[in-house]
Amino acid sequence: MRALTPTFLFPYSSLPSPPPNPLRMACNSRQQLISFDELDTSSDLSPAEHTVWEAARQATNHSYAPYSGFHVGAALLLADGTLFQGTNQENAAYPSGLCAERTALFGLAAARPGHPAIVGMAVAARPADGDFGPAFPCGACRQVMLESETRQGQSIPLLLPSRNGTVLRFRSLSALMPFNFSAEDLPTV
Repeated sequence: MRALTPTFLFPYSSLPSPPPNPLRMACNSRQQLISFDELDTSSDLSPAEHTVWEAARQATNHSYAPYSGFHVGAALLLADGTLFQGTNQENAAYPSGLCAERTALFGLAAARPGHPAIVGMAVAARPADGDFGPAFPCGACRQVMLESETRQGQSIPLLLPSRNGTVLRFRSLSALMPFNFSAEDLPTV
C-alpha cells in the first residue's frame, strides 16, 4: 500500500497570474486539499473492502448501456453486511438515463427506508468489450453521494479505480465534493 501526500484540487500556483482588475479591491488565493490513499492493487484491500469492490465490478454485468457501451456498477456495503448494487441505466433520451451511483443510493433508500448505515461504497466501470478502467463519479452523483453521507451522519468510505490501475480509497465522500450545495444553503421557510 502506498499512501499519497494529499494533492491540490486546484493547483493555483501553476496558473498564470490574472491581470489586475480595477473593480476588485482584494483577492485571496486559497488552496483546497483532498486526501486519499492509493493502493497498488485490489489485493491490498481489507476483506470487507474487497467484498464491496468485487460487488461493484459484478454489477457492471447488469448495466444497460446500449448507447455509450460504458458499463458502470456501484456497490454499497451496509453495517449489517448486506450488499446493495446499482448500475447505469441509459435511455435514448440521454438526460433520462441515470448513473450507477445514484441508482444504488436511491434504490437503497426506496427499498429499505431506515436501512443500516452504509459503511463502504465502490464504483467500477468497463467498456462492453474490455477490461475495467477508471470510474470517477460525475458532479450530480457526487452531490447525491454527499447528501447520503450527511443524512446518515457518518462518513462513507469510497473505493475508485484510477487511471493508472491503482485503487483510490477515500475515507469520506466529502473529499470528492469540497464545494457542495446542502440544506444549509437553502433559505428558511
